[in-house]
Amino acid sequence: MHLTLHVWRQASPDQPGRLVEYAAPDISPDMSFLEMLDVVNERLIQRGEEPVAFDHDCREGICGSCGLMINGSAHGPMKLTTACQLHMRSFKDGDAIWIEPWRAKAFPVVKDLVVDRSAFDRIIQAGGYISAATGTPQDANALPIPKPDADWAMDNAACIGCGACVAACPNASASLFTAAKVTHLGALPQGQPERERRALAMVAQMDEEGFGGCTLHGECQEACPKGISIDAIMQLNRDYIRASATKVEVAEWTGAA
Repeated sequence: MHLTLHVWRQASPDQPGRLVEYAAPDISPDMSFLEMLDVVNERLIQRGEEPVAFDHDCREGICGSCGLMINGSAHGPMKLTTACQLHMRSFKDGDAIWIEPWRAKAFPVVKDLVVDRSAFDRIIQAGGYISAATGTPQDANALPIPKPDADWAMDNAACIGCGACVAACPNASASLFTAAKVTHLGALPQGQPERERRALAMVAQMDEEGFGGCTLHGECQEACPKGISIDAIMQLNRDYIRASATKVEVAEWTGAA
């Protein structure tokens, strides 16, 4: 395959960026998208040029590092697929491909295609945990949980924090990410003691990070490589409204009071 790449290049956060065109000949359709970028970078290095910086780690669709906008779509044209799982056979010989970083105020560009997603870490730190001592792993039947509840929790626990939901959302909202983290804990008995305070604390941190508000546009659900449903946002809203109505104090939970 012979491709033409238009890649976002930006030397540092305080420098302007621009799209740079690169020819990518002799690309195997069996390569993953990141393997294709590896080949392009090897050729750039051989020519004495700066390679393209991009995030990656497991390359198995698990870690969520490989966030890229590919032809305007988060992770590319295939649904339920991360960029590292996307193969070049998804494109045609002679195609032009535009490759950009996530675009969101809360995800500032570090270099080229790399963005700072530490805002997600701070949302988790605000309440994405339980305080109950769980001890050693229990037998599966030791704590009876209805299967629909267990399935709902696992569906939301599948979130890998890649940020595709934010990148795809016209408001750059992190509501689907936050909702998945709140909901998978709130669906289980162990997550009940902090359930309402968790919703308040994590939503407050999400707003503080500068993410946009959710208007239920639905692009987050379409872009999510793990297929997390927008229904999680409905659950987050219910938990948040219930906590607000009962005047639960976040400070009381965090020890700030």
